[in-house]
Amino acid sequence: MYQVWSNFLNPGQIAMLGIVVTFLLTFLALKHPFSFLPSDHGREFAVNGGLSRGKLRGVGLVIVICFLIGSVLFLPLGAEYVIYAILLVCIMLSGYLDDASETPWSDYKKGAIDLVISIVTVITFVNYNSTTICFGSMSLTIPKVVYIILGIILIWISINVTNCSDGVDGLCASLSCVVIFAFSMIFHDVLGSFTVANYLFVAALLAYLYFNTSPSSMLMGDAGSRALGFYIAILAMQSRHPFLYLLMAGVMIVDGGIGLVKVFLLRFLKIAILKNTRTPLHDHVRLKYKWSDSQVVIRFVILQILLAVIAYLIAA
Repeated sequence: MYQVWSNFLNPGQIAMLGIVVTFLLTFLALKHPFSFLPSDHGREFAVNGGLSRGKLRGVGLVIVICFLIGSVLFLPLGAEYVIYAILLVCIMLSGYLDDASETPWSDYKKGAIDLVISIVTVITFVNYNSTTICFGSMSLTIPKVVYIILGIILIWISINVTNCSDGVDGLCASLSCVVIFAFSMIFHDVLGSFTVANYLFVAALLAYLYFNTSPSSMLMGDAGSRALGFYIAILAMQSRHPFLYLLMAGVMIVDGGIGLVKVFLLRFLKIAILKNTRTPLHDHVRLKYKWSDSQVVIRFVILQILLAVIAYLIAA
């Protein structure tokens, strides 16, 4: 389809058209949602968790589908991108099936799925790309085995910290918009067609945010947050600066990662840390400092923008 557009429009115009179409497609799909989408049951231990009860959940399925339709219509698709798209659908479906389940899936079940998808993703990456990574102006080529191990860790962490950050209306989608857009701004020369893909994903997320701003009427659920974490990890690898993920998604890492570390240490090593800190961190600031949902979103987004600026200075 991209070749057809290229007969009439230049690449910039195709990208802008793709943004508009993807936004409108997502907006209309969410305005008139699928009847089979599940309702949220509320979260017993989350701050204001009961307010989510009854809202549409799992609309990440709609977001991802609309993003992929936009990709088919407005991107020059290669084999590597198609494989990532299939894996994106797989990770999204794993989240959606959990959203739709009467009883939540176990952490071990989701962790095993994450591991398998992470392995396939990294093997795909090293098959199509070099294993050269950059640190500012310096570069280093590392053995494929080492890269595969580090890549698996990166993808697994990204999926789970992004998932954990989805607990306040508008937070996960807003942070993801900043992260994805920042990757395009900083690494546009390296990312190639992923640059435009990022704009399409942001367009879909903006349409979702129209309905997800506090007080929201729908939630992306694990179907959305897990897919976003997976996609962000791919961007980190494609940028050739995977370690800058620590800055590019720093707020998500701190917000969701603290809870993951606490659970890991307590469950496997019987070590309790940060006993007076509620996790995820967005629950802590709402409970202890009485931040409103809007304050959490705006302040976290500001911090993430500043971290992205620092990442740009390092990458440059």
